Amino acid sequence: MKRILLYLFCLLFAGAGIGHFLLDSFFIQAIPEWVPFRPAIVYASGIVEILLALALLWKRSRRPAGIWIAVFLVLVFPVNIYMALVPEKFDLPPAALWLRLPLQFVLIWWVLVVRKVK
Repeated sequence: MKRILLYLFCLLFAGAGIGHFLLDSFFIQAIPEWVPFRPAIVYASGIVEILLALALLWKRSRRPAGIWIAVFLVLVFPVNIYMALVPEKFDLPPAALWLRLPLQFVLIWWVLVVRKVK
């Protein structure tokens, strides 16, 4: 079961990374206007998500990749807060933007569990 959760997390995280390229305007809009180089940040973070998801697949790199993903999720948490505070900028229900906040902690817990899969 944990292996299935590992693969599911990898698909989800890599899919989010790919989304940075397919839905780049959405992700750029999710970063406050005062932040410089927003498109570069979006593309770079998409690459990081894809690479970390791949690293999580390999047994040798799984544990450090899991830690780095958890750190990454903490670092991008302010973006989720920003989105929840300015829901008018997004074509999503405000409740969905607020629900993303606790979901971030679920994702952190999830990756810290699956990084231990042998």
